[in-house]
Amino acid sequence: MEYWHVNWLHDLPEEPITIYSEIGENGYETRKVHVYRDGRTIRADEQHESAEIGLSEIPVGDISDVTCQPEFQASVVTRAVFEQAWEAASWSSRVNPFPPR
Repeated sequence: MEYWHVNWLHDLPEEPITIYSEIGENGYETRKVHVYRDGRTIRADEQHESAEIGLSEIPVGDISDVTCQPEFQASVVTRAVFEQAWEAASWSSRVNPFPPR
């Protein structure tokens, strides 16, 4: 497993400003946390996705692919850092439009 912390530099109030991702050995996200400007934090896994948060449907690639984009600041973090963000987040309150994978 690999754990990413990504700051997304933008002015869109409805989009997250920080994203934590747990990446499996196959390169796919297995869990994700969004942190919003207003302090709200939500999470998703394979059984809990919604219109506002879901896992990537393709392998995420290498973190260097993210860091080379000027709107992102990305780094690999420890599992403990990810788990702290995961535990602080809530499930989305919106209805899940996607069937479980």
